[in-house]
Amino acid sequence: MASVWEGVMYPQIKTELPGPKTRALIEKDHRYLSPSYTRGYPLSIQSGYGAMVVDMDDNIFLDYCAGIAVCSTGHSHPEVVKTIREQSEKFLHMSGTDFYYTVMADLAEKLAISTPGSPDKKVFFGNSGTEANEAALKLARYHTGRKNIISFYRSFHGRTFGSMSVSASKSVQKSRFSPLMPGVFNAHYPYFYRDIFKSESPDACAEACLNYIEDYIFKMLTPAEEVAAFIVEPIQGEGGYVVPPASFILGLQKMAHKYGILIIADEVQAGMGRTGNMWASQLFPGFEPDILSSAKGLASGMPLGACIAKSSVMNWEPGTHATTFGGNPVSCAAALKTFELLDNGLLDNSRVQGAYLKGKLQELMARHDRIGEVRGEGLMLGIEIVESKASKAKAPHLRNQIVDDCYYNGLLILGCGENSIRFSPPLVITQEQTDSAVAILDKVLTAHRA
Repeated sequence: MASVWEGVMYPQIKTELPGPKTRALIEKDHRYLSPSYTRGYPLSIQSGYGAMVVDMDDNIFLDYCAGIAVCSTGHSHPEVVKTIREQSEKFLHMSGTDFYYTVMADLAEKLAISTPGSPDKKVFFGNSGTEANEAALKLARYHTGRKNIISFYRSFHGRTFGSMSVSASKSVQKSRFSPLMPGVFNAHYPYFYRDIFKSESPDACAEACLNYIEDYIFKMLTPAEEVAAFIVEPIQGEGGYVVPPASFILGLQKMAHKYGILIIADEVQAGMGRTGNMWASQLFPGFEPDILSSAKGLASGMPLGACIAKSSVMNWEPGTHATTFGGNPVSCAAALKTFELLDNGLLDNSRVQGAYLKGKLQELMARHDRIGEVRGEGLMLGIEIVESKASKAKAPHLRNQIVDDCYYNGLLILGCGENSIRFSPPLVITQEQTDSAVAILDKVLTAHRA
């Protein structure tokens, strides 16, 4: 497979988009698959390697979304594929709920040691981010004996009932599914609170958000003593790739300790080297969540989720929570190889290439009035699309047009938040590929000048 891709690092569009084979696939898809899936531009995939994707019509695209931040080591990394093959030849499944196998315990040890704080932790494995968050929510209620949860506006934690209940991203995700899990209260996340307070000071916004919890939620909606946990994204993903000030994260931790409330750090999208740190929580020195959830990039494309908690917190009894497929041996083996690749250069590449990409996006912002802000860390970067810098008016429809037009020029990106574009390429990305991606975006933005 690698030889077929040798030297292929840039987009090559050979047919009209979508091509005839892709159109046939889309027709079949629409006939048989659930209409609930949120398809954007008409991309099909035949194969992928590194940061490149080939569609059914042999068009080659540069992938700056990595399967929604999942393919952390790139598409079909040869060492990951070799590891998956070797584990598959040994055994595919032997439920970790009932029996023991080495790769599951080895991965739990790696997660316990690598996450912030003492390595004295325990791990529950699921198959996805939403399962990791469901486990975290159940554990928080079980450990504290309390019933309420505080989450944040524009957060996204998953689509199963508990995770959906603590999400506050888009109303369509909850439409016609009520009643949802009770006991959920939403607070403000710093960046977006500036729209209400008309303040550009991150620390002032952080203080206002923390005061809102103390002065409104605790005084008028639920006593602090009945709150089991805060569930918070160290960097908001679907909400717009928003990095909060350290004063917010550390202030939230101080508040949690004051009232005996747990902190769940949702790192489903932001963890596993995405930000240039192994975990996004490490961006805030001194921050040690009680529970951390991981998925997406954890196993380089294989289905795996993990709820990692302090041993003193994960004190539930056998039978209180379990799963048939969580911690699948093939996925665990892939995750161990992912950690090895991160330790052997990809984590550094995320940091270096992230800084380079951020610099190039800032250069674009200086030339284009449609980019209102560049934000993020490592290879978790976002740009905000506005009508103009002067007005700062959000331009969601223009954002969607830009995303689509990049596809037609061979670049795969996705939106997030109301009007932002995310850049979450595989961590194997090169400087030359970033130059190519930015050139395409520059071309598209030029065509959309006011």
